[in-house]
Amino acid sequence: MVDEDLIFPPEFCWGVATAAYQIEGAWDADGKGPSIWDTLAHRPGGFAGGATGDVACDHYHRLAEDLDLIGGLGVTSYRFSVSWPRVQPGGRGPWNPHGLEFYERLVDGLLLRGIQPTLTLYHWDHPQSLEDSGGWLSRDIAERFADYAEGVADRLGDRVARWITLNEPLSVLNAAMFGSSRVDGPLGRDGLQMAHNLMLAHGLAVRRLRSAGVRGEIGIALNLSGMTPAGGGPADLDAARCAEVHEDRLFLDPLFHGHFPLVAGRPVVAGEIIDAPIDFLGVNWYAPARVAASPAGLFGYTRTDLPGVPVNMLGWPVAPERFGALLTWLRQNYPALPPIHVTENGIPLPDGVNAPDTERIAYLSECLGQLSRAIKDGMDIRGYHVWSLMDNLEWDHGYAPRFGLVHVDFDTLVRTPKASYHWYREMIAAQRGRRKAGRPWRA
Repeated sequence: MVDEDLIFPPEFCWGVATAAYQIEGAWDADGKGPSIWDTLAHRPGGFAGGATGDVACDHYHRLAEDLDLIGGLGVTSYRFSVSWPRVQPGGRGPWNPHGLEFYERLVDGLLLRGIQPTLTLYHWDHPQSLEDSGGWLSRDIAERFADYAEGVADRLGDRVARWITLNEPLSVLNAAMFGSSRVDGPLGRDGLQMAHNLMLAHGLAVRRLRSAGVRGEIGIALNLSGMTPAGGGPADLDAARCAEVHEDRLFLDPLFHGHFPLVAGRPVVAGEIIDAPIDFLGVNWYAPARVAASPAGLFGYTRTDLPGVPVNMLGWPVAPERFGALLTWLRQNYPALPPIHVTENGIPLPDGVNAPDTERIAYLSECLGQLSRAIKDGMDIRGYHVWSLMDNLEWDHGYAPRFGLVHVDFDTLVRTPKASYHWYREMIAAQRGRRKAGRPWRA
């Protein structure tokens, strides 16, 4: 069933998204080096349920089948990430021709099906050798990332429609600070240096991509929430402001205001490298945040449940109707924003191959409704990508949370489109039909 009230611009970009470590498998095949997530998965205790990314969805060996699934949706964009250790195993020096050839086949397969490649350079899986040298706490990794970006651009720069430098630097920072992405334990409060190095890597990569003459647009993908205080008292109001600084503004301000927000009493100027102009902002959104003052929180606050709002299996409130509030906040606080692409949006469900999938459809439909209204109100939003094309490894949560439009049996690796796959395909077809019929897109 397609919602007739969803009306989008004629050239709106419809897509789905994945990430290399979560779907590719083939963790040591054809010259690929180990990533930090390979190391984490293989350590004692590993991920939930003993999961690893060794096989994942085996996308590396099932590329043609997955390209047909993407093509069958009728999408115009596919967002994927390049595995840095697959193409440059040591994070510096020699390139792996087998890895580069894999992504070349992927890009060419998308173009053959009329789908624009949206390439993410970094979706969290840097080579373990760089982590051993300090990871994102070392300034050197920013230089290595710029070299890596240039190398990928040399191979694919003539065919990629959109380049995303970093995916969710906040998640990279938080994972390190709270310990889930560092074998040696939490980073603690010394995160500002890591934040700076991440954004330096972004800025240097933007420069290298432009110097390489890539034909596509260049941007970054940030995960945002939108903060609401748990109460009206001064403590909760201060907590919400603090959360906004540390989570929603930490990477937006250096991009669009030229400086980091006041963090731990330390204003830091971003500099011309970090705030290099970008062509679009990628926004990843899943749920809003309600924040209360708490001495137990690392920065004096903690997230709390929204009254009367259910949570999903990852503990996030299921409140798609609040997506519009985040978009309004963005528009009000960053009037000079470039065009926006929603680069991730989805919901984790413990569904099976024959599940009705009504909850996912309802969630996505409401989010698209919020997006449609924001566009009608004047926001320049040019694309939307569902997370995710298929069920996959949800990092250290293992394989139980299922975000996919396509069900994956992780024993047999059989792919089965869900009801949400068919719903999304029909919705895209309806939007395209409106365009072909010459019907106005504005209500």
